[in-house]
Amino acid sequence: MNLAYFYLLSSIVPAFHNAGAVEDKAKATKEEKFDATCPVRLETSGHCKEGEECPYQMNLPSLTIQLPKSFSMIEQVFKDVQNLKETVNNLKKSCQECKLQADDNQEMGRNDPLQPNTDAAEKESDNRIKELETEVSRLFSNLKDAKDEINSLHGRLESLNLVNMNNIENYVDSKVANLTSVVNSLDGRCSSRCSNLSGLQSNSGAITQHLLYKDCWDYYGKGQKNNGIYKVTPDPKNKTFEVYCDMETMGGGWTVMQNRLDGSTNFNRTWKDYKNGFGNLSREFWLGNDKIHLLTKSKEMVLRIDLEDFNGVKLYALYDQFYVANEYLKYRLHIGNYSGTAGNALRFNRHYNHDLKFFTTPDKDHDRYPSGNCGLYYSSGWWFDACLSANLNGKYYHQKYKGVFNGIYWGTWPGMSTGEPNGFKHSFKRAKMMIRPKFLAS
Repeated sequence: MNLAYFYLLSSIVPAFHNAGAVEDKAKATKEEKFDATCPVRLETSGHCKEGEECPYQMNLPSLTIQLPKSFSMIEQVFKDVQNLKETVNNLKKSCQECKLQADDNQEMGRNDPLQPNTDAAEKESDNRIKELETEVSRLFSNLKDAKDEINSLHGRLESLNLVNMNNIENYVDSKVANLTSVVNSLDGRCSSRCSNLSGLQSNSGAITQHLLYKDCWDYYGKGQKNNGIYKVTPDPKNKTFEVYCDMETMGGGWTVMQNRLDGSTNFNRTWKDYKNGFGNLSREFWLGNDKIHLLTKSKEMVLRIDLEDFNGVKLYALYDQFYVANEYLKYRLHIGNYSGTAGNALRFNRHYNHDLKFFTTPDKDHDRYPSGNCGLYYSSGWWFDACLSANLNGKYYHQKYKGVFNGIYWGTWPGMSTGEPNGFKHSFKRAKMMIRPKFLAS
């Protein structure tokens, strides 16, 4: 019996040499048919306590052999070993792939110029930044040199009077004045010859040659001493027009170009209105820039401004030269030296100087104020600077007013700079501008 036991045991043990063979062979015995009449089965005995491993037993027909409990652990041990082996192989394979990929990347970094290594890329970037900084410094230096050169050239141009527009305008105006003087001289000779013919008689009767009156002073010189409306012809090539003559103030002979006394006429007008003139010559009016130009170009004129406030204070300003250019030159103003009692508001300071300024209206901006139209803001036409120290065409206020200085304004009037109490603005009752020849006939 012992010999048979060992013989059977020695034939069974090799069958468990492989971990999964036990279960596979157990299944195979169910599916396969053997020629042997006594198939061998290996199964648990089914007699085991709770929590213990069940022993295996080998069942032979008419013979059952009980095996040790350790045989029940062989299958699980072999399965665990097989799983561990597969895990190790997978890890080994992964490590090999990582190493190969790292080697490939390193090799590519050495050979591919488009994929530089980190140190080389950083070094190249630093070099490029230094090159750009050097280029920027060079361009900045060149720009500074160019700016200095431009400033130098600009200074040279100014020294040559090629940039100063005032000098150019003064040059043009001086040429116009010279031509005006020549024309006036020739016109005077013509007028004197015509006047000599006024007493000639013809065979058909007496013919009286009409004497041309250039301004109110010509009427005054012929004995006209009454204030009123007269017809004048400053330039024989242009039409005759009517003016109001002041024959009383300071010796008489004044041609009135503007008059304010009651607010009956609106002075917030267009360029065309100021060009042609508007209002009532017997009351309030603006003579017209075209007519003022003709009057001032025919003779050298002086300007007198008479002002009166609602307190009864009367002051005046006198300028020994007054000329208004034509429309092409935008009726540019020229004034001479000041004398009088009202103060020199037309030439207040270098920031507010109406001399040599163009005429501006609410619809035609020719002033020196860069951010708007002084004529539109102050509701009048005037020789604005940027903007004003005087404006005799402002709104007529019958009493003191608040807000913008858009009334009749003369900046050098006593107390005008300090203002009235409670923010009120000073207003004027009367304002008059008039002209007459500078060199009076003896």
